[in-house]
Amino acid sequence: MPSRRFLLAGLAAAAGPGLAGCVAPGGPAASRPPVNGLAATPGAEVFDYDRIYAEVKGEKFPVPAVDYSKLDRAFLRQEVAYTGKEKPGTVVVDPKARFLYHVGENGRARRYGVGVGKEGFGWSGVADVRSKQEWPDWYPPPEMIKRRPDIKPQLTKLPSGIGMKGGPGNPVGARALYLWQGNKDTLYRIHGTIEPETIGTSVSSGCIRMINQDAIDLYARVPVGTKVVVLA
Repeated sequence: MPSRRFLLAGLAAAAGPGLAGCVAPGGPAASRPPVNGLAATPGAEVFDYDRIYAEVKGEKFPVPAVDYSKLDRAFLRQEVAYTGKEKPGTVVVDPKARFLYHVGENGRARRYGVGVGKEGFGWSGVADVRSKQEWPDWYPPPEMIKRRPDIKPQLTKLPSGIGMKGGPGNPVGARALYLWQGNKDTLYRIHGTIEPETIGTSVSSGCIRMINQDAIDLYARVPVGTKVVVLA
């Protein structure tokens, strides 16, 4: 089982993110005005947040702009130093810190803020991305429907079961990465969200949620077969 014993330098400088069982309501993240173009560490890529969190053009469905001023700036996309053991290309999720890292070359990583599973719904382990999907349908498991009867009116019969078609109102957002261990589907995913205000909180039923713009960015960088490490 993975542990949190890896070092990610630059955090202090940054202060001066068919589906099953992935959605639960949550409250807003801490509100702290971000600095546009924040560089996490000296020499790091500087992101233009007005641009990367703007409305996304050319998508099958609308992806509205994100008012990132309402999010804790720590959870906005950043480049940070990485001194962990994972090889470039690996995705590392730290649920306790609510960060997802895409490990790059030369001791760097692209860091995204995420929303993670609330208490009792978390998952940790080593998996791989078995498949990817744009605007995925969502198939909540029977136990979730029982737990959340309020979602029943939004569900319909789809080719793979009872669920909700992908689209702008689908809670799993614009992209999804499906995590498997060997021949077993973990039923946990990395996916977008229509609730960006929940990034940085423990809100889901176990899955890792990202701002849609960040999910689209990661999706384009991560091929099928990518190793994913979710820390305990």
